[in-house]
Amino acid sequence: MSGKLTRRAWLGAGAAALALPAGAWLATRGDGARATAQAALRPDPRRVLDLHEGFTYQVVDRAGGTMSDGFRAPARPDGMACFAGEGGALVLMRNHELPAGLRSRFVGARWPDAAYDPEAGGAVSRLVLDPATLEVRAANLVLCGTSMNCSGGASPWGWLSGEEDARDPSHGFVFLCDPSATAAARPARIDAYGRFKHEAVALVPGTHVAYLTEDRGDGCLYRFVPHDPARPFEGRLQAMRVRGRPGEDTSPLATGERREVGWVELPEPVRSQDDLRHVARRAGAASVRRGEGAAHDGAHLYVAATTGGPLGAGQILRVEDGPDGGVLDVLAASDDRARMDMPDNLALAPDGSLWFAEDGRGHDCVRTVRADGSIVTLARNAASEGEIAGLCFSPSGDTLFANLQEEGLTVAIRGPFTALGA
Repeated sequence: MSGKLTRRAWLGAGAAALALPAGAWLATRGDGARATAQAALRPDPRRVLDLHEGFTYQVVDRAGGTMSDGFRAPARPDGMACFAGEGGALVLMRNHELPAGLRSRFVGARWPDAAYDPEAGGAVSRLVLDPATLEVRAANLVLCGTSMNCSGGASPWGWLSGEEDARDPSHGFVFLCDPSATAAARPARIDAYGRFKHEAVALVPGTHVAYLTEDRGDGCLYRFVPHDPARPFEGRLQAMRVRGRPGEDTSPLATGERREVGWVELPEPVRSQDDLRHVARRAGAASVRRGEGAAHDGAHLYVAATTGGPLGAGQILRVEDGPDGGVLDVLAASDDRARMDMPDNLALAPDGSLWFAEDGRGHDCVRTVRADGSIVTLARNAASEGEIAGLCFSPSGDTLFANLQEEGLTVAIRGPFTALGA
């Protein structure tokens, strides 16, 4: 993709993807329209993050540093959530998208005894930050020995971390991670959420219904419905279908198009083969072209279909759901890569505005989708063509955190979010 080594190709390229060369912003694009669309951004003299006027950023952590538990902060930070900690502290729970079988190459020292798979490199780390200065008060592993921890979601019980790797029958799961854990703990695997190439998890407040995305070109959108909200991991797994259109591919749908949807039951969520999507499609489920980010505002589910849409440059889908089904509509589908280029992580601000990070062809951006479908750009990766990941707001909404994956940086952005997203 325009010379960009994305994480889809990274496993075959090995460690070289951890050190992509930096370049001047837009230098490899040759894209005048995109340059015009981003003219409002202020170039960063440090070549980390170009920002919209009125915003500032701060680097809060770097991969490779020694954490409080003595382990090195893992590379390739990805999905992330911010929790309220003791005394007003901010607690970041942060995925690291590293594979099974290559732990020694990327991590170095052996994992602690609590590791899920001693030779797998994936992990979740915890950063405890001062809410005013954003100084790191403590840092440690919470989960280790998993594979390709990509996205996940916040829950009342902690961080839900998903493995985007289902080649080995022992991987391809979601794990529950405790934001208060000061050391790596024994894994809490959630088999009820199914085994597949997991991306995001978005929960409905109160009911604890969970929506789960799958990062495959022929992937599905899943829904887990608990039998009882008090026992959130006991229930049934389902896949979305389009009413009257069995097996429909949702990727051609353009902005404003709608479909009535329902759900098909999946009685066997954990299978030895990575074929849950095929089982679902045979039952009539729809496909979502590389479902990645997901967020729920209490009334609607939002899903990023990274390669959906007329250009294959992404869609943001909105689902208004009920016990027996509901309506899916396309909030935005890219018809111009200068406005939207492969949306990945999604984040909802406390004020309800929706934000997304890109994993596209050049210097990726963070943008917001306004209620009228218009898109405004907040930031651009000025360091390289690596993706921006891990978007999440602090509980107060005054800070947006993000990861520059290839650079191994976790950054905090502050400014007038409400004005930009309105």
